[in-house]
Amino acid sequence: MQPSIEQAHDELLLWCRRHSFAGADPFDALNSRIFQATPLRHSRTVRLISTQLLKRSPLNLRSLALVPPQKNSKGIALFALASLSRYRRLKTAEAESEARSLLEALSRMQVAGYSGAAWGYNFDWQSRHFFAPRGTPMIVPTAFAVRAMLDAYQTFSDQKYLETARSSCQFILKDLRRSVDSTVDDGELCFGYSPIDETKVFNASLFAAETLVCVAALEGKTNLGGEEKDLAIRAARYVVRRQNQDGSWPYGAGPTQSWIDNFHTAYVLQSLSRIIKCLPGHRDELKSSLQRGYRFWRESFFLADGWPKYYHDTLYPADAHAAATAITALIELQELDSEALSLAEKVATWTIRNLRDRRGFFYYQRQRFYTLRTPFMRWTQAWMLYALARLLE
Repeated sequence: MQPSIEQAHDELLLWCRRHSFAGADPFDALNSRIFQATPLRHSRTVRLISTQLLKRSPLNLRSLALVPPQKNSKGIALFALASLSRYRRLKTAEAESEARSLLEALSRMQVAGYSGAAWGYNFDWQSRHFFAPRGTPMIVPTAFAVRAMLDAYQTFSDQKYLETARSSCQFILKDLRRSVDSTVDDGELCFGYSPIDETKVFNASLFAAETLVCVAALEGKTNLGGEEKDLAIRAARYVVRRQNQDGSWPYGAGPTQSWIDNFHTAYVLQSLSRIIKCLPGHRDELKSSLQRGYRFWRESFFLADGWPKYYHDTLYPADAHAAATAITALIELQELDSEALSLAEKVATWTIRNLRDRRGFFYYQRQRFYTLRTPFMRWTQAWMLYALARLLE
């Protein structure tokens, strides 16, 4: 018999606890002790191929490649968010203790040597556009760490969490690279992924903008002005003005970044929504873009039974990460759609039925002819735990 959403949540939480919230990641191939002992580690091409081979393999080869299970800062941020949600629902001392413990672990994972609190990945990362050594601070894990800190501040009224989040704004303002479009009067800009690249990725740039204005709003700057507001609205304009006619967004501005997928679209929609709430004076400027983007996402990425498509124009793969981000986005964007919560429940039910292992964890992906069963801790388990926790809340 299929477990309920609450049972699936509780069994997944127990599974993650048994593994100490540490595990494999889709992009951890370069942590292989064998690979690191060879000269091949210096080759961009080999790094890229190795990462993709291990990520896409139907068999989990990490033990053979000597890739150790590890904790990931974005994963811990998501686990903290899930625990905070669970605490708000149950109001137990045990739930509070676990949430605070995860937040402390997250604080200890900060990358030292920058202007403010920042977080990176626990592996060398070779993308198509740049190489980031392990521990390079990145805006995506930093933004999720800030989300956890702000959620903790709102839940516990503990000033230290807001102070950590405020510190991250200094990292964004002083260390994170940005590209400015000087051809337009208002100087649109796009934040880079890190202090070492200027890759123009739409969701990443909005994560930086969201962080700046959400921290300022919680600090009580109701008439938000100054540098934070200026940079955030310019970053939002950059993304809004590059929206496709049908309401979609490609992954980024580069010629090799033109694909459209479910979870990156969900990231853009959530960040835009949060920016609008923190900058109500720009609501009219941004709201229509948010509505068109939501309409495209809602109509293009979901089947009637709740199947969350990865890409808008093909059925496979079915991906637990896409499912989880969709659930959290639907919950957060209910004001745009009276049926959003119902769809979130359908997506959760479908994912439990089709991508859940009887031991409690969730599979990575279901392809047309086979299933990738590797239980990625950050990519799949942390996201699913957070999504189910929010749905129960």
